[in-house]
Amino acid sequence: MINHYPSWAEIVHNALAEDIGRGDITTNALIDSGREIKAVLVAREDMVVCGLPVFSEVFRAVDSRVRIMPHLPDGSGALAGNEICSVRGPARAILTAERVALNFFQNLSAVASLTRCFVEKVTGTHAHIVDTRKTAPGLRLLQKYAVRIGGGYNHRMGLDDGILIKDNHIAIVGSIKEAVRRCREGVSHLHRIEVECDTLEQVRETLEAGAHIILLDNMDLPTLRQAVALASGRALLEVSGNISLDNVREVAETGVDLISVGIITRSAGSRDVTLAVTSE
Repeated sequence: MINHYPSWAEIVHNALAEDIGRGDITTNALIDSGREIKAVLVAREDMVVCGLPVFSEVFRAVDSRVRIMPHLPDGSGALAGNEICSVRGPARAILTAERVALNFFQNLSAVASLTRCFVEKVTGTHAHIVDTRKTAPGLRLLQKYAVRIGGGYNHRMGLDDGILIKDNHIAIVGSIKEAVRRCREGVSHLHRIEVECDTLEQVRETLEAGAHIILLDNMDLPTLRQAVALASGRALLEVSGNISLDNVREVAETGVDLISVGIITRSAGSRDVTLAVTSE
């Protein structure tokens, strides 16, 4: 049974082990062991910079003599052509670590960039953008860091991080009231209870049961407005389901508190950068 979240160092170690295997046979055959180089990480498109601590950790894990000199910190905006950081050290180490370092940086910058787009869309409303557990396997800790860098907020880190009673739980237990009662009896008073609701009737039942947060799942705009009026501040209201950059502003303007967006981690992709060797 897994009983802890992996650290950044563990995530980096696993990625390097997967890529390097028994050694970088091409680089070791071509490059003298004593040769040193400088390389520059350059943005090929506009982005929110994210992942430099992980980028640096990859190189340090391969050879502690590699030095990273940031030009732009995490959270800053980079335009196409901007230099993000410089890398100096043994050529073998830099070339061997390059792909894994870029993989992390490109994905985390993409997550931060897409999150920033959603955050900007809801500026001036009451709503916060939050992430979900729809993350790449093994990268949750890093991708949720990227969400924060992009201006979003984190939902549960994992199943042990908060109570969220979903439709299948309710189907098995029998009712929302009973599910909330069991959670109150079974966990610490420090945990807040959230219930997923598909209908206004379920919202009413959840309010009567005394849950702290209501997840309004796949509701249209008129129904969301009715749910906001029904709750009248008695519980935090979170919205999920089919949220996009095209509709997130309208959803925020209904008066909900939180909007959870799976695509900011699940479908962000990667941002285009290059690591170019500039000198010895």
